Amino acid sequence: MVFRNWLYSILNLFYPRVCAACGDALLKDEETVCLKCRYTLPHTGYELNPDNPVAQMFYGRVCFHAVTSCFFFAKSGKVQHLIHQLKYKGNKEAGIFLGQQIGESIKDAPLFQGIDYLIPVPLHPKREKQRGYNQSLIIAQGISEVTGIAIGDKYLVRAVYTATQTHKTAEERYQNVKDIFEVRFPEELQGKHVLLIDDVLTTGATLESCAQRLENISGIKISVATAACANN
Repeated sequence: MVFRNWLYSILNLFYPRVCAACGDALLKDEETVCLKCRYTLPHTGYELNPDNPVAQMFYGRVCFHAVTSCFFFAKSGKVQHLIHQLKYKGNKEAGIFLGQQIGESIKDAPLFQGIDYLIPVPLHPKREKQRGYNQSLIIAQGISEVTGIAIGDKYLVRAVYTATQTHKTAEERYQNVKDIFEVRFPEELQGKHVLLIDDVLTTGATLESCAQRLENISGIKISVATAACANN
């Protein structure tokens, strides 16, 4: 035991383990996010409210069965740090953690029962090669760990390479992602309930574009879960 503690201290000296949310050093038994951050991250509770603010964003645009975001997103806040770690620092564990938190929030929520597939919003192959992975797929993996729901990442593909959505207006975001997705194997999704997964919900343009392709499938039910949404 003493030797293991000594070895842990030496390794942590050269390869420090820090919280992906606040940057403080993790204690020996902490993983990815420290206990303090785990208890203080700003949960929305939207999974229990069918008429929550993010669901209302899509009224008159696309018919989703249910919409939720797990956390509020604030500039320079802990949730932004987590997502930044996932998207730009190669920290997949941060994405798994976010997915696990979504999974815990929806696993017993009435609106999110009977889901057949988790469908992560896809990246274009060029962008995915640059990043090394699709952050939405990593989040979906965390959800699947908690809920046991299968991941259906083969069904939706991004066929058109587009510029980043950052700094674009709502209308520019919509035009940027209009008609860029394609559905594969639609017959396998007939009559299914699918949950679209993304990292941050801002204007909803990307999710709307995904849904416009999927909603043509007979009998499909589409819901949405994102790790975060803007705190308005």
